[in-house]
Amino acid sequence: MTMLLTMKDIYKSFGPVRVLEDVRFDLRPSEVHILAGENGAGKSTLMKILGGVYPDYSGTIELGQKPVRFKSVQDSAGGGISIIYQELSLVGSLSVYENIFLGRERHRFSWIERTGMKNEARRLLAELGLCMDVETAVEDLPIGQQQMVEIAKALSYQAHVIVMDEPTSALTEPEVKKLFEIIARLKQKGCGIVYISHKMEEIYQIADRITVLRDGRYIGTETAENLPADKLIHWMVGRQLNQQFPRHQSRLGDVRLDVSNLTVAGEAGNPIPLVDGVSLHVRAGEIVGLAGLQGSGNSQLLHGLFGTFGKRVSGSLKIDGRPVPITHPAGSIQRGLALLTNDRKSTGLVLGRDIVENASLACLPKFSPAGWLRPKAEKRAVSQTLQQLRLKAESLSQPVESLSGGNQQKVVLAKWIQTDPRVLLLDEPTRGVDVGAKQEIYELMNQWTQAGIAIILITSEMPELLAMSDRILVMHRGHITAEFESGQATQETILSAALGETTKGMRNTWRTN
Repeated sequence: MTMLLTMKDIYKSFGPVRVLEDVRFDLRPSEVHILAGENGAGKSTLMKILGGVYPDYSGTIELGQKPVRFKSVQDSAGGGISIIYQELSLVGSLSVYENIFLGRERHRFSWIERTGMKNEARRLLAELGLCMDVETAVEDLPIGQQQMVEIAKALSYQAHVIVMDEPTSALTEPEVKKLFEIIARLKQKGCGIVYISHKMEEIYQIADRITVLRDGRYIGTETAENLPADKLIHWMVGRQLNQQFPRHQSRLGDVRLDVSNLTVAGEAGNPIPLVDGVSLHVRAGEIVGLAGLQGSGNSQLLHGLFGTFGKRVSGSLKIDGRPVPITHPAGSIQRGLALLTNDRKSTGLVLGRDIVENASLACLPKFSPAGWLRPKAEKRAVSQTLQQLRLKAESLSQPVESLSGGNQQKVVLAKWIQTDPRVLLLDEPTRGVDVGAKQEIYELMNQWTQAGIAIILITSEMPELLAMSDRILVMHRGHITAEFESGQATQETILSAALGETTKGMRNTWRTN
């Protein structure tokens, strides 16, 4: 069979640091080929070479049987390569059709030919089985539909090699299902899909073949059916993982967090609240999972507890039995609340600053008696915390943006652990993190609960939610619709409750006000 793409003997260095060594990869027509490996394994670097971002490398690339060497992103796109990165490259204020043809606008004489572009955009979306208003601003679309716009943009280049880097990291389950349907359509058209993901159940749902990189080196390629999950993980991390979800039961203490009738009002002009009369409690040493589809209000609930919405929040909150005013994040931090948000790059980190500055950001007063920063004490405390988190970095003074996704997440976790929290609100703590780093985060969660910290966990990965939670609360349209004890919940019953349906066996906790 003629390969769509062949990459051989790829070497790449950044200064004295070699990040790829003797790497190979190939792609067949009508195939989904998973590119797997831990954060920092070299996956993104390899794809950026293919995408023309890094033209300075050694090795060979062939499209079909024709040698190519892409010197720019435009050069790669012209060769039929389209890469959809985890951070979408869309302009929010522009419409769907304007984003699809951004930089390649069609002109007739000196006028932009908008009608033809709109019609072509509709045709491309129809190919994907989508129906959306092409004149809608992209920023007004949910993240799942934005992802589809990126795919339509790829098709507009007539790409036959499409790279998807963690495409489901921010998608709900129905959106993931839609994406997989679109991938099946692309395969029928003869496209080859390079798919990067850390989600094991996702890999085995769509993979034809799997290639693994580790520490910048090629480990192996095998068909999905001949590469069981335990062997895949061993290839990725270089060791056996005894348990994928190592949940250790901790002794539950008294109620640490008690929330009563919490409501988050909608934005100005919107009478529908984001969170509507929610009551819940979490005990010391307990992990309570918070499930719900996009728009359910689960993330807004955590932000409401943390004080992000300020005066838009009503209701009462107690920590260790003492009433706590819901005012602003600084006050919440002082009272033992910490919130890890679901977007580390936008709301968790200051990417241009170094590791120490990021990890101490939430507790600067601790290192600033009388208003003067004590850098040595700051660095010593951060270093100790990051050693416990097993951060991989050349230096604590390097910019946090230079770290892999898993190590960036560890810096965000370090930032909140520095505050000595009593309640941890974790919104997608393992998003974009490889399987080895995920297990390290699970072990940290176990350590924190054993120390008496109460945790509320939001995760879009259902196996993670089921395995790590002592109880699971399900939200739908701002309400808690169901509660499950550990071991009672299934994917089906959780999804049913998330859709607002009632299911036999669930404990209904709907509250009317």
